[in-house]
Amino acid sequence: MRPKNQSSVSEFLLLGLPIRPGEQGLFFTLFLGMYLTTVLGNLLIILLIRLDSRLHTPMYFFLSHLAFSDISLSSVTVPKMLMNMQTQQQSISYVECVSQLYFFIFFATLDNFLLAVMAYDRYMAICHPLHYTTIMREGPCVLLVGASWIIACDHALLHTLLLVRLSFCANNMVTHFFCDLTVLLKLSCSDISLNELVIFTEGGMLYFLLLAIILGSYICIGTIILKAPSTKRLLKAFSTCGSHLFVVSSYYGTSAGVYFLSSSWDSKDVIASVMYTVVTPMLNPFIYSLRNRDIKQALEMFVNRVNLFKWKSLNPLIAVRSTVRHMS
Repeated sequence: MRPKNQSSVSEFLLLGLPIRPGEQGLFFTLFLGMYLTTVLGNLLIILLIRLDSRLHTPMYFFLSHLAFSDISLSSVTVPKMLMNMQTQQQSISYVECVSQLYFFIFFATLDNFLLAVMAYDRYMAICHPLHYTTIMREGPCVLLVGASWIIACDHALLHTLLLVRLSFCANNMVTHFFCDLTVLLKLSCSDISLNELVIFTEGGMLYFLLLAIILGSYICIGTIILKAPSTKRLLKAFSTCGSHLFVVSSYYGTSAGVYFLSSSWDSKDVIASVMYTVVTPMLNPFIYSLRNRDIKQALEMFVNRVNLFKWKSLNPLIAVRSTVRHMS
């Protein structure tokens, strides 16, 4: 049964983060800096992978897509949040809200798929090194990434279409800084049992499968290493898997930690969302650059190229100036 005060909602009000009015400027500067770091850091990772031929391997091919997905995931939510902080306008139209929801689910799911694909890649590199180059060719890698994009797109489209069939009551206040699916379902006046069923079955099975692939890959890697433990083997495995393991831990660990350790059940969703839409995408470039020798070398070569280009561009000017001085 639908309540009698049901009305057609043309816009929602994003209540945003639980921040005091006097702290808006501080948090605006903080989140703007974090967002710019996310965009520039991940763009640098993509650029280095494109320019350095040594990084044209399956692992870095997957990493470039993960970096693009991280930029997109942050860009779906953070710019709107910053604009609301600056203008003090909390409204978002119904169409914008649904669009934001779709792209958020899409890129969040794509992140999970890419992390699972990268874990499988590390498993093949360590557990089946002789067959790695045969199995992880360009074709299968493109197929894995393409399948990730398609499945993530279908997953997001499914939940978005199930949402748009619902009606909403006069209450249009979203207790979040973006249009989150669970919050929107609470505002609906329609029967949401089908939505909840799909979330727990299709969504639960999908994410459980991806987490199982990640955990299974690293369990197999650990088993192989422990069968014949050696310092050289441990260092090789750490250099191969260390960066990805840090990213997986930061992505799943921050979210799980906030959900299980947060004492405020009203704010846990907001805090967890900040973690995996702002903090984790910002940390990924640092994790891969600080703990990865190949990325460090590529960055050094890129800096040397930039300095060489500057020197070549400035050299004619210096020559002209010296010629003018001698003539005078």
